[in-house]
Amino acid sequence: MSAALVDLRSDTVTRPTGSMRAAMAAAEVGDDVYGEDPTVRLLEDRVAALFGKQAALFTPTGSMANVLAVRSLVGVGEEVLCEASAHIARAELGAHAAFTGLTMRTWIGRPVEPAQIATLFAPDMGPFFVPTRAVSMENTHNFGGGAVTPLEDMRAVRRFADERGIGVHLDGARIWNAHVATGTPLEAYGATADVLAVCLSKGLGAPVGSLVVGSTDAVAEARVWRKRLGGGMRQVGVLAAAGLHALDHHVERLAEDHENARLLADACGLDPASVDTNIVVVDVPDAPGVVAAAREHGVLASAVGPRALRLVTHLDVSREDAETAARVLTKLLA
Repeated sequence: MSAALVDLRSDTVTRPTGSMRAAMAAAEVGDDVYGEDPTVRLLEDRVAALFGKQAALFTPTGSMANVLAVRSLVGVGEEVLCEASAHIARAELGAHAAFTGLTMRTWIGRPVEPAQIATLFAPDMGPFFVPTRAVSMENTHNFGGGAVTPLEDMRAVRRFADERGIGVHLDGARIWNAHVATGTPLEAYGATADVLAVCLSKGLGAPVGSLVVGSTDAVAEARVWRKRLGGGMRQVGVLAAAGLHALDHHVERLAEDHENARLLADACGLDPASVDTNIVVVDVPDAPGVVAAAREHGVLASAVGPRALRLVTHLDVSREDAETAARVLTKLLA
């Protein structure tokens, strides 16, 4: 990244590295709608194995992956429970209701609140009530400041769901960050959910792509719905190759992003230990005003609320960039 501009708006702004571009250019390809792209199939098989699942499906976006994953558990007129600021509820433009016809009920609090889930859960109670069919978790939690959802909390949700015969969805857009931050095996996270959505185009730095991960049947149905929603892709191995390269080279380095995020937190007057991964959310009197002022000093940030400033570190933010941004933020927030 240019020293003149430090982009902390999101980890989605990363650009493919030179070696990633070379891998993309050399990718063997085929028609993925026919299931004939060997690079896509290699990526799907690898990601499924990482999470201990039977199958995976490559999708162009994380939102599509979440829609396909949730709808494999929840149908028309049924509900999924999730935290109020969950990405599926807040930042996917109502796609789940629009395309699946499901409803959501939410709790306000920690990303996983077993007591709240138990209170909200609705069994089949006749024609006047919407039945709960799944619980959705998010790890890391985007609007929770990149917080890692503890594995034991996730296992508690799994037990609750099993006891009541409902499903569990995991929005694992940044599950790689949680894995690196805690050392928790990816397969352990996979065991807590029936179906996951995992992203390659955030912390891992691929230009495009997420995957639905689950059972053979769930993924087969998701493949049909991907086509139905306009997500069928042809010689897309050039993009899958970027994902494979990211898995090989960009997972462990996420620890650098976490360190840079803690540097920014300290500059903003927060306890660095309170930052789990690569997202820092700072309470300020006027978030849009701070965003505008930071831009004048060559630092791009996001306002995710009137008083909430969000900073996200990533592959294209070096330690030097983070130090530059820290100096700017220290002055602006003094």
